[in-house]
Amino acid sequence: MKLLYIKRTSKTENRYSKKMGRLTTKVTYIKKHLLGLPIQTLHKYRETYYGKIKSCEDCNLFI
Repeated sequence: MKLLYIKRTSKTENRYSKKMGRLTTKVTYIKKHLLGLPIQTLHKYRETYYGKIKSCEDCNLFI
């Protein structure tokens, strides 16, 4: 087992944008792990309906 590694995981989240309203999208997280425990989130992004990759900073979490 490695001490330090990077892992990519995906999960479905509800997001909200002013232009589109509420949308359910697949968000991918790239995290740094140390001994199996997540330390830091390096990047998170989502894929649009048309296949483009966008950062999650332009959409907020839908609460």
